Amino acid sequence: MTELSPSVDRSQVPPARQSTAEMLAGPIVPVMLRLALPTVAVLVVQTFVGVMETYFVSSLGADVLAGVAVVFPVLMLMQMMANGGIGGGLASAVARASGAGRWEDAQALVWHGVVIAGVMGVAIAAIMIMGGYALYHLMGVDGAALSAALTYSNIVFAGSPLIWIVALLSAALRGAGDTRTPARITLVGAAILLPLSPALIFGWGPIPEFGVAGAGIAILVYYSLATLFLVRNMRSAQSVVKLSTASLSTRLFKDILGVGLLSAIGTVQINLTVAIVTAAVGKFGPDAIAGYGIASRLDYIQVPLLFGLGTAIMTMVGVNLGAGQVQRAQRITWIGAAVAFAFTELIGLGVAVFPNIWLTIFSDEPQVLSAGASYLRNVAPFYGAIGVGMALYFAGQGAKRVLWPVLAGTARMIIVAFVGWLAVMHFDAGLPSLFQVVALSALVYGAITVAATLAVGRANRLAMATGT
Repeated sequence: MTELSPSVDRSQVPPARQSTAEMLAGPIVPVMLRLALPTVAVLVVQTFVGVMETYFVSSLGADVLAGVAVVFPVLMLMQMMANGGIGGGLASAVARASGAGRWEDAQALVWHGVVIAGVMGVAIAAIMIMGGYALYHLMGVDGAALSAALTYSNIVFAGSPLIWIVALLSAALRGAGDTRTPARITLVGAAILLPLSPALIFGWGPIPEFGVAGAGIAILVYYSLATLFLVRNMRSAQSVVKLSTASLSTRLFKDILGVGLLSAIGTVQINLTVAIVTAAVGKFGPDAIAGYGIASRLDYIQVPLLFGLGTAIMTMVGVNLGAGQVQRAQRITWIGAAVAFAFTELIGLGVAVFPNIWLTIFSDEPQVLSAGASYLRNVAPFYGAIGVGMALYFAGQGAKRVLWPVLAGTARMIIVAFVGWLAVMHFDAGLPSLFQVVALSALVYGAITVAATLAVGRANRLAMATGT
């Protein structure tokens, strides 16, 4: 086990070993929060930047706004796959290698992540540039809106390799215990992007007016700069893991993709579940859609908190399992799950009892408020189940055991798709009934992940007791 003696000068300890030692022997909650808070800050800033981008684009008219709106979920899906999917697999692999003291593997994994980023980025760029017209037309836009969608999409997705590289390099740093460097780079990038985006959209001084293309160019500039900053940092002696070329190994690719591919499927399931619920709510009219949209924004606000906490749990679990500290890894898992449950359930119970505290921020229309309140009263009390499920999902990434958490997501999607959709479309169930099905799906998701994690814990304890 890597441990730091009190007499050791920490400034003389290599950054990777110092960070690993803290995760192996430090107090669990403070270390977890230290790892989580920079990532939470990053995601909050990214969410704010996304809102501001939408605001700037809205000034160009309804057609342009509609065009960008259909690109946004596709871009978000790719970013989720890169950060929480394949990125999660890379972070998990780096964490386990670091915990085991396999420093050469930890270094080599970074280069393997870059190779995967290049392949995935180029493939998605090709798919979106060639197939964007058909996809966005299928999503319901045409004419000027379709033209705006293609202009924005082609520029943004041309930068897919950069988006993937930034995601996977950041994931490698998180896996080695450095969450501050990606946070600093994101904050600097946001400070550049916020004035650059309107300057390119509307034209300022010597900068010509690019319209919706300017929004895409600004994102491209942001990811170009982020890539340069990350590469520069990870080539320095101070980086917890360095970026350098390495011989490619099937074993290391399997280490990343064994977790990453299943995790990527999990991100697709989340998006499909939201799409199915939205489509079912659509049957009840625009007021219901508006109310559901306002209420469910609260779900998305919790995502940065859960992702930040989850990646901290994943890194700490991976490092401790790599070092053979199974019992500490299990304590980290359940402490993380308890923290996730506490804050999500408190939020859920608060808005379930007082839904208008949230809803009236966005609307005062009675029918909109009624639909939103119905969602929060039925679904929000089960936010804790989602919080626990997400925390255990990330712990599963760290332990290289994501099959059951992904299957729990499959069960959640099936309940919504078959029970909820059929109830509304074929049995004329009301909006409250649909939301009760959504609540049931959340409860099942949490229950399956808890049961699977308990089963794995029992198996590990039995193996330790019998020496197998």
